[in-house]
Amino acid sequence: MLPPLGVARLRGVGAQFWLNVLLTVAGFLPGLAHRLWLGRGRKREG
Repeated sequence: MLPPLGVARLRGVGAQFWLNVLLTVAGFLPGLAHRLWLGRGRKREG
């Protein structure tokens, strides 16, 4: 799955989504790391 799609599912299309798009364009691994970091934070909140 593309990292921006995962972010859109977690947070919607907002600032975090667009940040993830930029990170993914810069390189797949930074975008993936950002997506995993957001997912980790989501589990702690719930």
